[in-house]
Amino acid sequence: MKTATIMTVLILFALAALLTAPFLGITDVSRDVIFHPRSQSPGTMVFWQIRVPRVLTAFLAGIALAVSGMAFQAMFRNPLATPFTLGVSSGASLGAVIAMRAGLAASIWNFSATSGAAFLGALMAIGLVYGLVRLKGQFSTPRLLLAGIAISFFFSSLIMFVHYTSDFHNTFRLMRWLMGGLSMSGYDTVINLLPFCVAGLLIVLYLTHELNLLATGDELALSRGVNVGITRHVLFFAVSLLVGSVVALCGPIGFVGMMVPHMCRLIVGSNHRRLFPATLLFGGTFLTVCDTLARMIAPPAEIPVGVITALLGGPFFLWLLLGRSEAVAEI
Repeated sequence: MKTATIMTVLILFALAALLTAPFLGITDVSRDVIFHPRSQSPGTMVFWQIRVPRVLTAFLAGIALAVSGMAFQAMFRNPLATPFTLGVSSGASLGAVIAMRAGLAASIWNFSATSGAAFLGALMAIGLVYGLVRLKGQFSTPRLLLAGIAISFFFSSLIMFVHYTSDFHNTFRLMRWLMGGLSMSGYDTVINLLPFCVAGLLIVLYLTHELNLLATGDELALSRGVNVGITRHVLFFAVSLLVGSVVALCGPIGFVGMMVPHMCRLIVGSNHRRLFPATLLFGGTFLTVCDTLARMIAPPAEIPVGVITALLGGPFFLWLLLGRSEAVAEI
């Protein structure tokens, strides 16, 4: 199938998800709901104030996580790499649970204390990973991975300590947030998420050629004039912006960054100039569909979308590891 045809299909699927997802689960859909958004009827308020911003948030978060995974898989030349590899998610989660445990309730520029603390935690994780790598004076991918894993485990242990010292109410809140969810999304979430997503996506888009060369190896990239060190720094910063903002506002939502880029790579190939738009479209569609399933499987209760992505990601990871072991070492 030609690339243009594939992109057209992905665009159609993305539009279908965006246009239909807000309506699913609403029993009293009428013309007033669509054409009179300022109506005070319950159906209209649910549609415009809850469903529409939630779908937009899911689409943006899916884009950010999927493109982040694509960049990491090229940087580390491993399709098992995820946006959470370098401890960004663990740092954001630690900041959020500390804010919730301390009972912080202030907000700045529509950012809640929990979201602000989560973003600061992500930045702290970035700084610690870079600091550990720079202790030896040489920036390399293996050291970056080891530092990220070490920081991730350390922060996870601190999160467990905070859990242990919390009462029943706070423990439930912490566990619910750590599952990742979009149930509290509103237009403020969309507005806060949008600038970070746009900035990170533009950086990755600008460096798609460099990603192609990095995926083939540092030696070839250097021979083609790529400043590998600076490029990795910039990509790391862009991915941290994308992942940190999503985790800060939506909680940790796993496996999207691993599954989506790999599936798109199977469809459109490894050229990041084609892979970037395919991953962007499919990532947004994928998380939108997952969130729709999360709120429709067991109504009126809602399953956190992070649970849905984990249920899909676990078998996918095993299939990738066992059924396509030859793909683990290539991109």
